[in-house]
Amino acid sequence: MRMAKLTNDDVRSLAKEWGVKFIRLQFTDIFGILKNVAITVEQLEKALEGELMFDGSSIDGFVRIEESDMYLRPDPSSFTIFPWRPRESGVARLICDVYTADGAPFLGDPRHVLRRAVQEAGEMGYVMNAGPELEFFLFHLDNEGKPTTITHDCAGYFDMAPVDLGENARRDMVLALEQMGFEIEASHHEVGSGQHEIDFKYSDVLDIADKIVTFKFVVRTTAQRHGLHATFMPKPIYGMAGSGMHINQSLMKDGENAFHDPGQPDGLSQECRYYVGGLMKHVKAITAIANPTVNSYKRLVSGFEAPVYIAWSGRNRSPLIRIPAKRGMSTRIELRSPDPTCNPYLTLAVCLRAGLNGIKNKILPPEQCNRNIYEMTPAERVQFGIDSLPENMKAAVYELEKDEVLRDALGDHVFERFIAAKKIEWGRYRIQVHPWEIVEYLSKY
Repeated sequence: MRMAKLTNDDVRSLAKEWGVKFIRLQFTDIFGILKNVAITVEQLEKALEGELMFDGSSIDGFVRIEESDMYLRPDPSSFTIFPWRPRESGVARLICDVYTADGAPFLGDPRHVLRRAVQEAGEMGYVMNAGPELEFFLFHLDNEGKPTTITHDCAGYFDMAPVDLGENARRDMVLALEQMGFEIEASHHEVGSGQHEIDFKYSDVLDIADKIVTFKFVVRTTAQRHGLHATFMPKPIYGMAGSGMHINQSLMKDGENAFHDPGQPDGLSQECRYYVGGLMKHVKAITAIANPTVNSYKRLVSGFEAPVYIAWSGRNRSPLIRIPAKRGMSTRIELRSPDPTCNPYLTLAVCLRAGLNGIKNKILPPEQCNRNIYEMTPAERVQFGIDSLPENMKAAVYELEKDEVLRDALGDHVFERFIAAKKIEWGRYRIQVHPWEIVEYLSKY
């Protein structure tokens, strides 16, 4: 159950009407990990007044000890009941913005980063809509309840039961999401064994970012209730397709789709082309945010339909940016590189700011590439000016460090802490001895 544009008074009455006893105040750290401060309904009034405090120094990438007092201000429109909890003494949640002790928005709050991007778009007359496509795997647990990468599911793309053993879990996920206000558009088995996708209706970007973090929470909770483990890890199994989070994007202006121009042969406006140009110019740096883990780059390899090459097209799925065929109000571009480990607030913010930069500076993209880029030779890709995404997290972070537009989009606080954390993560990965090395070298040398 969720309603749009709720007020604090609505939250008070709904909590009473539904017998809510516990409320989770939710927010994310800069890596997109969902955090909770649990309160009883007796503290709801204090929460709605923005008077509840937490220790920001305990949250990754937030603040130092001496700056640690943070306040949570709930967004009443995010109020929803957890449908898997008992009807009596129910549990609800509110997504919060984070503020400092002096009443200013906290610059390290990812929701604030996205709000800033939305504000810039608004000043230019635009509202950004987005629609994500999240993929995930369902795996069995071992005898100790720890997740494995084992699935008894041998189903393929769009297969149904009895082959798809995760279908019951997926059905319950869809039902729970619908009860929490999601409009589910599609739910199906994906290419990989144990791999699934659930798509929900597009909306404005702040609502969509909230929905993505909620979606991941609901999927993992429901899987657990079915004795399964849901993972959004991009590439859990070698040799199998990875999990992506394609993001469909469009801009609205004066109630019309600014990406549509019926006077053009392909139906795309100049603003759409400039937006694509901005994305393509900044996409190497965007990759550090949209593909933020070491494992992300095991998915971004040729041969598994994941985008590797920086190109755009309306005709095939090998480029980074695809233009779906629908026009009119459905005109949109689909960025195919992000994966579901990204922080959706930061990812949507950098996409929007890159696209707006393209519009402001009239950055035209190269010609569309309607050939299968995977089948082109390296020489042909050079001939057509088709570059590649960064090959690993270190290379992506290097690109982000150089990008002033994205630095401004993220703000110095998030920019510096994100990069510092990812350098540490890469360093830890680099010095590990991995099983592949043992197999490859131990006997040989």
